[in-house]
Amino acid sequence: MHLCVVGAGVVGLTTGLELQRQFRNATVTILADRFEQDTCSDVAAGLFRPSTSFAGPTEEITRKWISDAYRYWDEIRKTADAAEAGVAQLSGYIFSSIDPGIVRNHYIEQIVPVYRAATEQELTLCPGEWKYGSFFTTVLAECRLFQPWATKKFLANGGRILTQKVESFQDLASSSKYDVVVNCTGMGAKKLCSDYKLVPIRGQVIKVKAPWVKTAFYADYDTYIIPGFQGVTLGGCRNFDSFNTLPCKYDSGAIRERCEKLLPSLKGAPVIREAVGLRPHRDPVRVEVELMGSESGGRKLKVVHNYGHGGYGVTTAPGTAIYAAQLVGDVLKSNSKL
Repeated sequence: MHLCVVGAGVVGLTTGLELQRQFRNATVTILADRFEQDTCSDVAAGLFRPSTSFAGPTEEITRKWISDAYRYWDEIRKTADAAEAGVAQLSGYIFSSIDPGIVRNHYIEQIVPVYRAATEQELTLCPGEWKYGSFFTTVLAECRLFQPWATKKFLANGGRILTQKVESFQDLASSSKYDVVVNCTGMGAKKLCSDYKLVPIRGQVIKVKAPWVKTAFYADYDTYIIPGFQGVTLGGCRNFDSFNTLPCKYDSGAIRERCEKLLPSLKGAPVIREAVGLRPHRDPVRVEVELMGSESGGRKLKVVHNYGHGGYGVTTAPGTAIYAAQLVGDVLKSNSKL
């Protein structure tokens, strides 16, 4: 049995590993033209905190994706590989002066070990007139470490990784190499699938050296400070339908101003790098089966799509990977009955 994953970001890598886990006798190949630091995943801070607007086809499936993903990251956290894989436990605060709903999250309040209202004293931890707040403990997965670790694990399991830009699924259909293909191309699916529901939401971050920051902070206006293994991520912005992949000095200025106002000790923290990523946003996230006919009239290509995670790819990738692998199993079973 030959299975193929197209795309090598965090969604593609977790899907490749999950296919190896569920189908131990299969040969799994990843095809991609961008890897590790060239992927959108590399920009993400990687804190497990899916938005309340994140949506799969149903609420039940969405909750399953999120709980499965948390369990996946937390299991790695408990192993000796955690530091190499870039996975750690992290606690943080969410503050708002606008609305109490902003500091709540119905998806993760029952999943993470701690999620509670901030005390009056905690509301004074950061400068500002904060009316509402929550404290929570979650996991962090830093992709600059996780992606090389996952790649090494995938190859050690017998997987193959080929550098190839897939321009059309017809190319894969005509080769007849693969029993099922899993499409984890993120923004690439916009062209590959002619999917006009897929929209880039541009994000920009600044990574700074500030080892004294041990706690994450979120605040109004998309402001966040997230310590990681290789620096502290300052963010952010959400530019809807923007394809600009270059850092913008105005966004940089606004991010630093907001973050330094929230945590004044960041003033003067040296910049490690600035980075931009185009979050592949789709409502709902697409994880489903599609049979694609070949132009020559040959056998249909069986495709399982797994893309459109927006800004929550790192958070939810393991959950949708498990679901996508189960769909691959369904396709293979239906195949055997024919």
